[in-house]
Amino acid sequence: MVNLAVYDYGAGNLFSLKAALERNGADDVKIIREMTALKEFNGLVLPGVGNFDPAIRSIRPSNEFFLEAIEKHMPILGICLGMEMLFDKSEEGRLEGLKILEGKVVMLSRRTVKIPHMGWNNLDIIEKNDSELLRGVEDHSWVYYVHSYHTVPSDKNIVVASSDYGIKIPAVIEKDNLFGTQFHPEKSSEIGGIIIKNFIKVCSSKK
Repeated sequence: MVNLAVYDYGAGNLFSLKAALERNGADDVKIIREMTALKEFNGLVLPGVGNFDPAIRSIRPSNEFFLEAIEKHMPILGICLGMEMLFDKSEEGRLEGLKILEGKVVMLSRRTVKIPHMGWNNLDIIEKNDSELLRGVEDHSWVYYVHSYHTVPSDKNIVVASSDYGIKIPAVIEKDNLFGTQFHPEKSSEIGGIIIKNFIKVCSSKK
């Protein structure tokens, strides 16, 4: 049994994400508003719905339990905003990020590209990486984006794939039990399904 928690910032309907996780192999997916019972789950998903400051405010009361889950190597998947929150700060808000990963989040350049970046773009998988999330995903596969900001990690080695949208955008990051996608795997058809299945396999192996 693989039981996953999806954290709800209170910003929108998470049904499509829950359905995608269940469709691709999760036995039970619960949408939660606090993290006090994280030890009951095999993995946590931080969704890509909402805005930076409200999302940070919502997670602060549970920060102790969140940090404990990270220390105990619970697999955590951050999608879009969910990935951005893991960094030090974001140009989208005034609050500090969760500071789990070093780096910042910046806005796409209005002078060079259309904002938001909405639609399909392909993945440039970085050679010689041993990505758990991208196993079975071919280089240049297409995934679906909806975002106006992107991460700038201090440690470039955590970036395992990028996409070109005026500049090279970190598309997938991995560090130990932390995984992040700037795109939305739940909206990325067959490729998104492979990525979700890979995350669920990681969760299963860490039980």
